[in-house]
Amino acid sequence: MVDKILIILGIILIILGLFLYFKVDRSIPLDRLPGDIYIDKGNFKLYFPIATSLILSAIISLVFWFLTKKL
Repeated sequence: MVDKILIILGIILIILGLFLYFKVDRSIPLDRLPGDIYIDKGNFKLYFPIATSLILSAIISLVFWFLTKKL
């Protein structure tokens, strides 16, 4: 049962990733949130998305929790 859930979730993530990649006007502002580290000095750029990672981790954890709770 878990293998089917992971396969379906993987397919959904691939479709969502392709949709966000090819979409020109991004309506989901997940870049440069407060808490993300962005350093731009000359030809050196560093972007470390701490807050974005925490938010996405919480969302994915909630999705898995709801999926396992219903089973």
